[in-house]
Amino acid sequence: MKLLVAILALGAFACTYPQVQISDFRLLQKQFHVLNLFRYVNIPSYCKDSNEIAQSYDISEHYNDYSNPQVAKHYYQIYQYGLLPRGQVFSIFYQEQLQQAIALYRLFYYAKDYQTFYNTAVWARQHVNEGVYLYSLSVAIVHRPDTYGIVLPPIYEVYPYYFYNNEVIQQAYRYKQQYYGQQRQQNQDEHSGFNGYTINTNYSGYYLYLNPEQSLSYFTEDVRLNSFYYYYNIYYPYWLGGQEFNYQNDRRGELFYYIYQQLLPRYYLERLSNGFGEIEYFNYEVPFQTGYYPSLQYSNGLPFPTRPNYANLYEYFYNYGQRYGNNRYAYSYTRVQDYERRIRDAIDRGYVYSPDGQRVNLNSQEGLNVLGNLFESNPDSPNTQYYGALQVYACHLLGYSYQPLYKYQIVPSALEQYETSLRDPAFYQFYKRVLLYFQQYQSNLPAYTPEDLSFQGVQVTNVEFNRLVTYFDYFYSDLCNAVYVTPEEYDSDRVQVRARQYRLNHKAFTYKIYVKSNEEQQASVWIYIGPEYDEYGRYINISQNRQNFVQFDHFRYSLYSGENVFERNSRQNYFYQNDRTSYRELYQRVLGALYGNGQFSVEANEAYFGFPRRFLLPKGTYGGYDYQFYVFVSPYVPYQGQQQVDTSKYYYPRVGSGAQYIDNYPLGYPFNRPIYYEQVYNNIPNAYVYNAKIYHRDVEDINASNSVRE
Repeated sequence: MKLLVAILALGAFACTYPQVQISDFRLLQKQFHVLNLFRYVNIPSYCKDSNEIAQSYDISEHYNDYSNPQVAKHYYQIYQYGLLPRGQVFSIFYQEQLQQAIALYRLFYYAKDYQTFYNTAVWARQHVNEGVYLYSLSVAIVHRPDTYGIVLPPIYEVYPYYFYNNEVIQQAYRYKQQYYGQQRQQNQDEHSGFNGYTINTNYSGYYLYLNPEQSLSYFTEDVRLNSFYYYYNIYYPYWLGGQEFNYQNDRRGELFYYIYQQLLPRYYLERLSNGFGEIEYFNYEVPFQTGYYPSLQYSNGLPFPTRPNYANLYEYFYNYGQRYGNNRYAYSYTRVQDYERRIRDAIDRGYVYSPDGQRVNLNSQEGLNVLGNLFESNPDSPNTQYYGALQVYACHLLGYSYQPLYKYQIVPSALEQYETSLRDPAFYQFYKRVLLYFQQYQSNLPAYTPEDLSFQGVQVTNVEFNRLVTYFDYFYSDLCNAVYVTPEEYDSDRVQVRARQYRLNHKAFTYKIYVKSNEEQQASVWIYIGPEYDEYGRYINISQNRQNFVQFDHFRYSLYSGENVFERNSRQNYFYQNDRTSYRELYQRVLGALYGNGQFSVEANEAYFGFPRRFLLPKGTYGGYDYQFYVFVSPYVPYQGQQQVDTSKYYYPRVGSGAQYIDNYPLGYPFNRPIYYEQVYNNIPNAYVYNAKIYHRDVEDINASNSVRE
């Protein structure tokens, strides 16, 4: 693969992602194929070349074209038995549908070469349920070696139903049916060159106000935040075996813990900006206080289930009037309590039991990774049967979805789709329970001493930030895949409709860290953002506050002897990702590059997943809300896993390579252990606490101040 790369010098050993220009013709063709495979997935493809392959390709005649022929034979067998029909709702939280998705993924993955993979994908595009197809194909693309580097189009444009409220989808339908082909008055904005129809989009609180939590819908319903969670579960599906794909190099269980350990504190910071406090804690025995009305509709017309305020979770109330039968999910109330009790007991004992009765130690260096695998119930878990799929049953129970009469007639809740999980406040309340178990585990570990945390001869002398300001600005997203088109409309690509939505953003800013070192040496630098006060204005001691800090930046740096000043900006934080390139723009760039009209270039990390950069800062308030940044510098320790180091080919992490780890410290270091004395963290010379205010302004004020400055 030939990659032409231009990398800006952004600081010594800064972990940043470059703009990648791809001139390899085969990779461009693959990217073009994938974009076509993701186009209008709810209708059969009208592409003539694809239709010829779909009609002529027979899996049973190509068993030897798969490196594991048994996989192909197995899939053909279940295909003969009957699969989930097209048009039915799909969710991997239902065992029968999950097994079909896994079987299709394995068929994709074990194709011997790219041509076989492509033929299989084209066949599945026409013959397999669209939800199963979309999910399995996405997982296969990010795991196959010969599709590494392909950018998946934004899921919120591929399947808008899960990201935009029902009234938005209905407006898109109405435009297509009533106004397509007519001249329409366009909104006057910076994108006035768009030749289509723009729908102004609101969040769910626009129509209904069921509880105060809905004032946070700009955060919980953000399309990029929800797509981040979706892509994380595409790259690390809980059902995929670790040994087969080298997940052990990525410390999979620890990564599982850390994803939620970042999501929940970030949500808490946003709550503080809106006058809310702690994330609610709940008991299964008490009616669940926070109701939820999703305002979403599946592509086949079924509405997402709702949960009333003060919902009873007992099986009698939860299943009242419904058929129990042999449906495993009808007994979710009992299962979640059993699984939680068993995990809690394992934490207190300090070990878990394997299926053959052997003890697996939790109070070891690998203990957190083991516990994360246990909670996720992935194939690397010591005992999936006994400790169970807690997440699956909890999401079914709290989502208040209905018990299906038939295995294919399901109506999953928002919690049972990765694209919509973060919209429901119950998500944060459930994972707060999960994180409390991790904290219980961490309380059994020894606290760091000043000697553990100190960096001999290194002192952070000062930290400076620009003024931190947030605002809402417009974001545009393609909605074409939400409507249905004719073959003629498919070929002409004249149907253009998009959503316009206000999303949180921040002004660009820089920050400087001043460090003294008595010698040249390598260092790891962490920056965390957390609250200084709670919602009542009470100071939060760091011993209680450590779980509320979100990783803001983390990088490696070469210290010189004497004074060091390293300056970074708000675009260099490697864990954060800019808005993804739109489907239409990706398509036009690839097509242009294939015909020799320019080059196809994207930010390299678009072929991975990352937290939305727009949410680097919490909203703050007009008068400024108090937050604090904790800066910590430690000796650099090289990562000990089998990290991908071939920088001539790989510019962003690859699953199973361990390349997302900058060093060998635990995720969340040094806040990954209990803190008993505040002075231990605040008084060491290689740490610095910087107090800052975050201000929120209207975008008009931002533009006006910029004009004055110019």
